[in-house]
Amino acid sequence: MEILHTPAALRAWRRSDPGSAGFVPTMGYLHEGHLTLARRSLAENARTAVSIFVNPTQFGPNEDFTRYPRDEERDLRLLREAGVHAVYFPTPATMYPEGYQTYVTVDGVSRGLEGDARPGHFRGVATVVLKLFNACEPTRAYFGRKDAQQLRVLRRMTIDLDLPIEIVPCDIVREADGLAMSSRNVYLTPEQRAAAPVIYRALRAARDRWSAGERDASALRELVAARIQAEPLAAIDYISLADDDTLEEIEGRAVRPALLSLVVKFGATRLLDNIELD
Repeated sequence: MEILHTPAALRAWRRSDPGSAGFVPTMGYLHEGHLTLARRSLAENARTAVSIFVNPTQFGPNEDFTRYPRDEERDLRLLREAGVHAVYFPTPATMYPEGYQTYVTVDGVSRGLEGDARPGHFRGVATVVLKLFNACEPTRAYFGRKDAQQLRVLRRMTIDLDLPIEIVPCDIVREADGLAMSSRNVYLTPEQRAAAPVIYRALRAARDRWSAGERDASALRELVAARIQAEPLAAIDYISLADDDTLEEIEGRAVRPALLSLVVKFGATRLLDNIELD
């Protein structure tokens, strides 16, 4: 497994073999969700690269950039055991050298939801992913469905900028009790961790109601809210039922596939999850 630190090194690695290349961008502190993306890439491509970079431009001034969990030695061991061919480990100074002033903005799907809750977040995400794509030139790039708005932002960017890259969405990987895997789960206290599966139970209740024929957007949001509010440690940040493609909030009855997404806080920790309703 090669460990690369500069765009030139990653580009040289990519161009050393004309076969297909899969790419998995991460911020490290890897869990089974990340490894599932890597394994799928390994199964579908001749070679696979994974990036590890905690991107400062997608964090707000009061967010957790400095304390975001990091364990580079463990991450490298897990990726080596998985059979990944290359790991890209740039520094902030490499990604954003002195005088840097170019950013990518994706309108439309970046509005609302996390776009409102975390101003500037998706500008940072789109910028860093485009820079990573430019260095790696992958055939396919793999992203989890848990970050549903991010997935749609990056898919839109790839289409709009004519990037010859297939965006491959991968299913959410969950703990045995249903909690979506996230590097930020480590922030939870034991009591909060025990309470957090209420999120997925609420989403499943709405999915069951949808399967039974319910299409009233307000009723579905209210069902989720009621289930979560029954847990004293949970505080709802937002609950959304939006068009699955445009992410425009649905009012009245849903007539197209929808995305039911939410953020629930346990203490200072924001947990994001969703279910796609077809």
